[in-house]
Amino acid sequence: MEQRAYQVYRYRWLVLAAFALAVVFNQFLWITFAAITNDAAAYYGVSELSIGLLSMSFMITYLVVSIPASWVIDTYGFRVAVAIGAGLTGVFGLMRGLVASDYTLVLIAQIGIAIGQPFILNAVTKVSARWFPVHERGMAAGLGTLSIYVGILAGLVVTPFLANQVGISRTLLVFGIGAFLAAIAFPIVAREHPPTPPGSPADEERALMFDGLKQALRKRDFVLLMAIFFIGLGVFNSVTTWIEEIVHPRGFSATQAGSAGGLMIFGGIVGAAILPIFSDRARRRVPFIILALAGAIPGLVGITFAESTGMLLLSSFVLGFFLLSSGPVGFQYGAEIARPTPEGTSNGLLLMMGQVSGIAFIVGMDSFRVASTGSMTPSLVVVIGLMVLALLIATRLHESDLLGG
Repeated sequence: MEQRAYQVYRYRWLVLAAFALAVVFNQFLWITFAAITNDAAAYYGVSELSIGLLSMSFMITYLVVSIPASWVIDTYGFRVAVAIGAGLTGVFGLMRGLVASDYTLVLIAQIGIAIGQPFILNAVTKVSARWFPVHERGMAAGLGTLSIYVGILAGLVVTPFLANQVGISRTLLVFGIGAFLAAIAFPIVAREHPPTPPGSPADEERALMFDGLKQALRKRDFVLLMAIFFIGLGVFNSVTTWIEEIVHPRGFSATQAGSAGGLMIFGGIVGAAILPIFSDRARRRVPFIILALAGAIPGLVGITFAESTGMLLLSSFVLGFFLLSSGPVGFQYGAEIARPTPEGTSNGLLLMMGQVSGIAFIVGMDSFRVASTGSMTPSLVVVIGLMVLALLIATRLHESDLLGG
């Protein structure tokens, strides 16, 4: 309990809010086309996979940019890095709105936004480490991660509604203006350090980025955690991208698909707001990771086989509540067990696993859909099996020593 003697500042909440706003708009722009896949394909005169590429470009770009972004975070701090990411999101988001009628130019703008993503997302645990004491970092990481889900939820809910009202081009322009304003706000509000550290100087000791990278990859528990993130984020990215295509062969409408996707993210918001707090209070991470993975499996089964609207919506909420709540606890656990690896590096490695698997799962689910019906059920059965494997791997994790519970 020694950390509680160190001073913390109320301004930390404003810094976290400015960071969260940057995250929200970046994820909002990522998920834009997921809920309007068919309409967007018709609008641009391209295939559904080409529309999927607008989302998948984020995952591909992340693989290239993640390590340089983590280096910037760990060398120059989260304020510089997130300002770069928010700036790219705002500028290219605005560009996307101005050239919204041309698919090729929209794809180029989407890649520009995607370059900004790791500069923002990889900083989640760095923000919590800079401004929050150890006993609040799970909660801070949870709120930072929760903003990812808020952005995705807003994109899934707002995009179909606004596109139906004003059309796709104007919808993209509105989104771009919002992202540009958020990019201006972040560097004005955010500060890199509080006046005094929130914890012991020993908590602040970190290895150099590339030394930390090697150290993290030598740690058994961190490697196992990477495998869990590979599966868990792969499931999330693929189900979110293909939600309309997953449920359409069973007779569900685009509106019902959007509601399912929205409830999945809403469940994640609720879970991410609750589970990290209990994890902090219990001073344990591993039991909550296991609980989250175990709870997510029935939800994924329901999305795969549900025939009624009620069951589909319930399953979506359950999947989101458990699977997405595992994210912030997992990120914070990874930062703790990887020490002295810098937070930007450990966070980036975990997210990179999800981008690799996201690409593989998205392409695989499209490639192996049933030709006669378009069903993705066989692929989802395989994904369920992988989730069971992730749960088994989680039971092999050892608890973090940093919490001292």
